[in-house]
Amino acid sequence: MKRVKSVVTLFVAVLAIAGLCYSAMNGIGKSHYGAVSEIKLGLDLAGGVSITYEVAGETEPSQTDMDDTIYKLQQRVDQYSTEAIVYQEGTSRINIEIPGMTDAEIILEELGRPGSLYFIVLRDGKGNLNYEFDYTQEKYVLKKSLEEVIADGSAILSGSDVTGAQSRQQVNQYNQPEHVVELTFSDAGADIFAEATREAYLNGRETIGIYYDGEFISVPQVNSEITGGVAYISGMSTKEQADKLASNIRIGGLKLELEELHSKVVGAQLGEEAIETSVLAGAIGLALVILFMIAVYRIPGLASGIALVIYVLLMMFIICAFEITLTLPGIAGIILSIGMAVDANVIIFARIKEEIASGKTVRSSIKIGFQKALSAIVDGNVTTLIAAVVLGLLGTGTVKGFAITLGVGIVLSMFTALIITRLVLQALFGVGLTGEKLYGAARERKNIHFLGKKNICFSVSLALIAVGFIAMTVFGVRGKGVLNYGLDFSGGTSTTVVMNETMTLDEVNNRVVPVVEDVIGAGNIQTQTVNDSAEVIIKTRTLDSDERTALKDALTERFNIQEEIQQETISATISSEMRNDAIIAVVVATICMLIYIWFRFSDIRFATSAVLALVHDVLIVLGFYAVFRISVNSNFIACMLTIVGYSINATIVIFDRIRENMAEMKKRDTLVDVVNRSITQTLTRSVYSSLTTAVMVIMLLILSVSSIKLFALPLLIGIVCGTYSSVCLAGAVWYVLRMKFPPKKEEA
Repeated sequence: MKRVKSVVTLFVAVLAIAGLCYSAMNGIGKSHYGAVSEIKLGLDLAGGVSITYEVAGETEPSQTDMDDTIYKLQQRVDQYSTEAIVYQEGTSRINIEIPGMTDAEIILEELGRPGSLYFIVLRDGKGNLNYEFDYTQEKYVLKKSLEEVIADGSAILSGSDVTGAQSRQQVNQYNQPEHVVELTFSDAGADIFAEATREAYLNGRETIGIYYDGEFISVPQVNSEITGGVAYISGMSTKEQADKLASNIRIGGLKLELEELHSKVVGAQLGEEAIETSVLAGAIGLALVILFMIAVYRIPGLASGIALVIYVLLMMFIICAFEITLTLPGIAGIILSIGMAVDANVIIFARIKEEIASGKTVRSSIKIGFQKALSAIVDGNVTTLIAAVVLGLLGTGTVKGFAITLGVGIVLSMFTALIITRLVLQALFGVGLTGEKLYGAARERKNIHFLGKKNICFSVSLALIAVGFIAMTVFGVRGKGVLNYGLDFSGGTSTTVVMNETMTLDEVNNRVVPVVEDVIGAGNIQTQTVNDSAEVIIKTRTLDSDERTALKDALTERFNIQEEIQQETISATISSEMRNDAIIAVVVATICMLIYIWFRFSDIRFATSAVLALVHDVLIVLGFYAVFRISVNSNFIACMLTIVGYSINATIVIFDRIRENMAEMKKRDTLVDVVNRSITQTLTRSVYSSLTTAVMVIMLLILSVSSIKLFALPLLIGIVCGTYSSVCLAGAVWYVLRMKFPPKKEEA
């Protein structure tokens, strides 16, 4: 009976892989739901809609107002994609780029004209109507010009007084569900709105119209005085209506009024070669990891290989199903997560081999191995998941997109390791693969005296960190910048050229970019094509007037350009507010991880040591960026966040073993013995996990395009650093803290 059950389990696993493969290729139903071809791709992979707005009016806006508008507009367009970007062009223009979209008109219709929202009371100070319902047009219309309404004080609030607008579903007085829009106002706006609603209510429940982009989008009746800065607009029959009204109010609530200058559909920032090589790197890396696991762990390795294939296919399906925008760093992150997903299996299999070596049967060893590995797997993954949740809630743009992918990967990796791998492994055992040689046995390893080398390790780490800070100081003093900030952080110059022929992006990179590099030097060059035109957009570092002229002349001469070449200064696509949001999100995530580790291990020294190891890895990689002048762009954020998640996970595994061994300490054991034994016992896991993860990244370094290599190289350094800090530093730091601050009797 058990053999039949095992055969059925293996058959179901194979069927699941076949089904997921079919879904990945063809999707489900007529809409091809879940197909890889339906995955939303970012600007770097598939291009999207580019819209340029200009500030209305003749007065040049202040930089403060521009920065505020860009930041708020970024939050508005996040509804389309977390990878959408907003940046300044020149002194009064704002560009929006939304990936995955192919119709600029739809976006323009949904966005409307930013910054032209007003709340208008029914009557002016003399009792005259400001607006009325026109039955011929079947809508409310103004009885005088908007300028007159504003001048006589009837426009009590503008969009800048609204701090938030969200659609909600609630139950009305008749116990029926209804869709509403929740408005929140600034402190000053709340006071004005409270007074206006009080007068409207006393005057017979008059209306207050919401006027946006030349028409009334809602004219709700005031049924009571509204205080507290929160109001609700009811009466919408569908969620779509509520969402549209909320979106219009949000987009109209910007500080500046913007007018559309032009819109276009732009091509991918990277060519097809980037996608093809990254996918190839992932496939080869996956095959190598599976072969490695089978070679080292035999039957358990085969089980993990099956689970790993299911993991990758499920990851693709969920990315499509939840419409997660996938960028090239996202692809690299998924490829990296394939290596990290193996980690839980390595922990489990190492435990199984230990149990077999202790004399237990294979069946018992499998059961006990999963049980003993559970705490390390749960603590490591939950700690990283906490970081993902915090980054998703507080972060914006790249940070939020990374957090979503990370969170999905963590949940899936735990599911496949603890459920799929276990079922498949038990099924393989059940069909007759029961010999000990098929599972291996851990060899007795003499404890390595890691703590004896702690001072050397501390010195090496401090020296490497110091080199990074010295490099940043030297480059900063020389005026080259502490770090080599890319266009995403520092802004630059955008050059728009209308070529005499239509070019693909690969042709632009092969023919046009070398000309640009000859003029301004290599590095920090981004290119885009515009669909259905010969227009090419070249973004570079900020050019002075001589360099701009030289670039124009070189392009005109080389390609016989007939139309005028347009050049504009563009701002950073990652604003200071977004950077601050990212820093706050990382700090809060670190604090939350520290609290969780403190709670789980009942020892703040464990939490402090883990965070110090994490900070060490970040500083080493930061120094690597500084010394080798690697471009710091949006990929830098994803790289650092990946290292944070990887580092904390590796450290937790060692701390879990220290905790376990401390509970089993014998009288002759010292704390030094426990720490050395714990690190030695987990050393194989640390090396194997790092190796499988590094294989994926090395494949990117070998096969991918240069932009991905610049992402993969620091990532590889981070993986090496994470392994080093976990093995050589984290336990040593905990030991030093334990000696310096011994536990009280009730803690011991």
